[in-house]
Amino acid sequence: MKIALMDSGIGLLAATAAVRRLRPDADLVLSLDPEGMPWGPRTPQDLTERAVAVAGAAAAHRPDALIVGCNTATVHALTALRARLEPGLPVIGTVPAIKPAAAGGGPLAIWATPATTGSPYQRDLIENFAGGVGVTEVPCWGLAEAVERADGTAIDAAVAAAADLTPDDVTTVVLGCTHYELVAECIRAAVQRPGRPPLALHGSAGAVAAQALRRLGARPAPAAPASGTLTVLLSGREGTLPAAALTYAEGRLLQPLAPARTAQ
Repeated sequence: MKIALMDSGIGLLAATAAVRRLRPDADLVLSLDPEGMPWGPRTPQDLTERAVAVAGAAAAHRPDALIVGCNTATVHALTALRARLEPGLPVIGTVPAIKPAAAGGGPLAIWATPATTGSPYQRDLIENFAGGVGVTEVPCWGLAEAVERADGTAIDAAVAAAADLTPDDVTTVVLGCTHYELVAECIRAAVQRPGRPPLALHGSAGAVAAQALRRLGARPAPAAPASGTLTVLLSGREGTLPAAALTYAEGRLLQPLAPARTAQ
């Protein structure tokens, strides 16, 4: 089994680690776009063109499924990617975990990039899945960029600023950007209020990994041998994981993976 994941940067690490835990025997292809990142400020057309190019580089390695490990790319490019690659290559998008978060009752906060916060896409998800639950949309200025650089000082500052915008009575936070899952415990520490119930955090990585296996008709096998290989593509060229990736547990989890075998 070979599963590809794509993003402009290392936000795909959370979903990659989730796939790795479910199927340590799966070969992984990570397609990043360091020359075009960040994707968030780009126009939808420009972002879609970049995403299609990054997906094409991954597809050339003949994976069995492709995960779009980016909320913004899913919003703007998923339809184009599926039109180009399916049905031959299943494409799995990343959607903020608003539905399961709302099932817990709330009130909840959705931490997302400024571009996504207040967008029709996110508002539709809230209307469809969080009716009757108190929801606060929190724009996280600079957080994804700080996580991408593994800049601890900037991460702390961005998390603190977002926490200040989060109401004290919030019981649940939706991590609406894949980068945020890499600093989930930092977010928990900043939002948890003394004397309040333990804060619930909802990311998308586990659900996305499970959906990829379902699309392939495969079952989780966490006890399988860790025999999967790793291929890293940087704007279409083979390379190595960015050094910042190894700052995070999800990135370090990939280190034992063998280099990719030569395609037959």
